[in-house]
Amino acid sequence: MKRIAALLLAATALPAPAAPTPAERAAIAAVDAGMPANLALLERLVNQNSGTMNLPGVTRVGAMMRAELEPLGFKVVWTPLPQTKRAGHLVATRAGRAGSKRLLLIGHLDTVFEADSPFQRYRRTGDKAEGPGVGDDKGGMVVMLAALKAMKAAGTLDDATFEIVLTGDEERTGDPTSVARAGLIAAGKRADAALDFEGLVRQDGRDMGSVARRSSNSWQLTTTGTTGHSSLIFDASHGDGAINELARILAVFRRELPEPNLTFNTGLVVGGATASFDADAVRGQATGKPNIIPAIAIARGDFRTLSDEQTARVRAKMEAIVAAHAPGTSAKILFDEGYPSMAPTAGNRALLAALNGVNRDLGLPPMPELDPLKRGAGDIAFVARDVDGLAGLGPYSTGDHAPGETVDIPSIGTQAKRAALLMARLGRAKP
Repeated sequence: MKRIAALLLAATALPAPAAPTPAERAAIAAVDAGMPANLALLERLVNQNSGTMNLPGVTRVGAMMRAELEPLGFKVVWTPLPQTKRAGHLVATRAGRAGSKRLLLIGHLDTVFEADSPFQRYRRTGDKAEGPGVGDDKGGMVVMLAALKAMKAAGTLDDATFEIVLTGDEERTGDPTSVARAGLIAAGKRADAALDFEGLVRQDGRDMGSVARRSSNSWQLTTTGTTGHSSLIFDASHGDGAINELARILAVFRRELPEPNLTFNTGLVVGGATASFDADAVRGQATGKPNIIPAIAIARGDFRTLSDEQTARVRAKMEAIVAAHAPGTSAKILFDEGYPSMAPTAGNRALLAALNGVNRDLGLPPMPELDPLKRGAGDIAFVARDVDGLAGLGPYSTGDHAPGETVDIPSIGTQAKRAALLMARLGRAKP
């Protein structure tokens, strides 16, 4: 695995300036001066619907980002992904000066609010603004751009070599995931550090540093039984029936699976004489009668882990429980491709230490490490096996994924300043 923990620890161990350098002060001033334009861009992005399945809308947001990145000297490529039934990804690259470190910046173009959502428009009230994706992740993309523009104004943009990947399907990943994330994974293998511009987390009013994100794994359990009149239930000739067996297995899951950093959920259950889910597995239908032993039952859910090893261990335990199904029934469990975990590592913590060096020089409080149970899955996890990373460089927002999603406008400027200084310092870091 490609780790730069030693490089970063060496860099952050050097005596830090008591105040930002002249170039860093220029970047800070540029962020402040650029805020009206940044907020105007945020409004335009939010008012263009880009729900994941609104493929033309996602493509248009990609074009809007291209128009911002090309003037900064980035080579921008749109990668369509019709084979995954998604719009595609925007990839932008820019070479820095010789010897500069390669930074992978990650964000996403899509939102959870589809074209038929009633929540569609940007609205500002004082230091708050609401709208679909205003925080997740259009606000994050604005922070990224604001930081890059400030670096250009300060003459520090050449201090790092950049590869930006803005996915078009973060909220509903295309299938197969291996194709949908192939480009991002390849970019992670080329990078020296990965920075994720999804939202900042605050806890008790304090900005937190995100060095880990848990996985998201979906599963589907199907049980079958011998149908017949209900008077024969539990008889050796018929057994427990599909629904009773499903309930028993789920109860064993609840009893035997729990361990630190694991959460497990059953989200949808159907059962009866017939039972099925729709193509997206978000709706179910069943038929049956109280006096008929059910022939089939299906449950769908997820589990979330902090490491690949934990994922493998939990899957093996679930498979063993399902294999021990009761006589007269059958049971099988299938797992979908999901989001991997971003485990906390020494390298990730070194990146947070570098960010806290920036905080110190900006006169901001240090950012403690966030409990990974408070952070969901994200695209940065796809590169976590290959490169150290830091999540949560986007703005602070509330109500994400629901009507009324609201961004804290001052956090856009604060996060852009942090990112501009951090990226220049990482790009210049020497072993």
